[in-house]
Amino acid sequence: MKKFLRYLGLGLLSTFLTSTPGLAAERISFFYPPFGEFSLSVDSLETFAKVGKIDRDFSFYASRATPQQLAQLRDLLQQRFNVTPTLVSQVTYSPIGEQVMEQLGKLLLTESRKNGLYAIRASLILAAADKQEGLTVVNLLRKFPSTTVRVNFTEGLRIVDELSQLLKKKDQVFASLQKEAIAQAANSTVDFSKQADLRSPGKFLWQKKSLELNDISRSRRLPIDIYLPTTQNSELAKDPANTNQSSLSSPFPLIVISHGIASDRSTFVYLAEHLASYGFAVAVLEHPGSNAKRFQEYFAGLARPPEPAEFINRSLDIKYLLDELQRLDKSDPSLQGKLNFQQVGAIGQSFGGYTILTLAGAEINFEQLRQDCNPNYSSFNLSLLLQCEAIKLPPKNYELKDDRIKAVMAINPIDSSVLGQSSLSQIKIPVMLVAGSQDIFAPPVFEQIRPFTWLPESNKYLALIENATHFSAMAKPTPENDVLPVPPTLLGPDRDAVYSYLKTLSVAFMETHLLNRPEYRSYLQPSYGTFISKEPLNLSILQSLSVAQLNQISSESTPQSVKVSNPQPTPTPR
Repeated sequence: MKKFLRYLGLGLLSTFLTSTPGLAAERISFFYPPFGEFSLSVDSLETFAKVGKIDRDFSFYASRATPQQLAQLRDLLQQRFNVTPTLVSQVTYSPIGEQVMEQLGKLLLTESRKNGLYAIRASLILAAADKQEGLTVVNLLRKFPSTTVRVNFTEGLRIVDELSQLLKKKDQVFASLQKEAIAQAANSTVDFSKQADLRSPGKFLWQKKSLELNDISRSRRLPIDIYLPTTQNSELAKDPANTNQSSLSSPFPLIVISHGIASDRSTFVYLAEHLASYGFAVAVLEHPGSNAKRFQEYFAGLARPPEPAEFINRSLDIKYLLDELQRLDKSDPSLQGKLNFQQVGAIGQSFGGYTILTLAGAEINFEQLRQDCNPNYSSFNLSLLLQCEAIKLPPKNYELKDDRIKAVMAINPIDSSVLGQSSLSQIKIPVMLVAGSQDIFAPPVFEQIRPFTWLPESNKYLALIENATHFSAMAKPTPENDVLPVPPTLLGPDRDAVYSYLKTLSVAFMETHLLNRPEYRSYLQPSYGTFISKEPLNLSILQSLSVAQLNQISSESTPQSVKVSNPQPTPTPR
């Protein structure tokens, strides 16, 4: 009973309201056999939200919450989510949105104890369309098309318990890997204070060239920005002591950057400019089927959601980009002789991380998708909502690998199911994976840490950033490309430290493995991660981790997917 009362307290109520905004029209009824039903009126919540008063109805729950929990709940109840009814409709009627609504409907039942999918969707749209009140928790409750919504408390407790265990396990894994990195760093004798600071810009000037490529065979127009180093007025050219002058007239190594879903080529401008200042040519493209423009049109009701074919087209976009640049290298005076296609690297974030891993040699793993995307399984890995869209593709071997790419850096990649162990183990080139401890959209243990153990290449690196989220690596959006209404709490701490880490690591990784310059390898050691680490976004770097070692830290008894029973109705820079 003590455990029951603890869960029945406001902490769980806050969890329900946070993850599913809207539970009833007049009363919220908690169904919990064998104890029966307990209810709370929406009026009580509204009074608490507006004036902070706790009435008799609400006092039973409020007495079991801390002052901090009450303050957080009141903030949530008062928050207005600025989304249009068209956006809500487009998202909730999309294939992924319907999956989410169906899962929520198992928790939030109608008065007749049916799945609440349609009622939840209707209340979300109606609340978003209310110009006076807008989409708030209380208004959403008022719009629910039923006098009572029954919360399947048994299922809710199960989910909360498993999620709590999963988060605890994630924190344990991260803490253990941080401890290991610190221990390895203690053995280093390198004095980084006397080495070149790769966080600062290099000595190359650069020029930006924009163009649009048209792949007629796939009806895809690809906007491209090329950041091209120049020797004209370069500080290196002026420096007679520079030991790399002989390479200034040579073609520049080429880095391709692939953005994530609902982003565009402005997302990693800071990284492109930094790499260009170190003598790398950088080509940043947009994937037209999943970029910010496509999502703006989709949310406005002017386009369909991204197609499963994006899992193929994104990789083909980059192959086409390299083909066209090789053609332009022979015909465009501004590019002629400037690009070295024997030294090509790739960087990608989120969906872009998946993209570059396929170019590195990983194939779509339909067998793994069939296992993980079974409707009888539920998962706390939100990235599976996107990954499982790939199972709709015709199951065949798509030729996505590009041998021109010699090294890849994947930031918050999604890969555990769409690629999986058997596929990632086919990658034979150097790889760096970057993970954020607070990434809920590409959970680090599922999507980066465990996949890191599957990579066979000895030249592999795992960069762990404590407290970083899925958005920490992305440049702050401009009004033109601010597509997704991301709550501030999901953005994480100030991102400047993460930008600094990625600038340094990308230069060191590409210098070491693309240009074969071993003097940069020290920047990839655990000791350098410790040297530049800044709280609260502490950086840890690991160069090895086996499956057995990870299993010692995190028992295999914590599965990615949980079977759900049939629910009750309830050096000197270049």
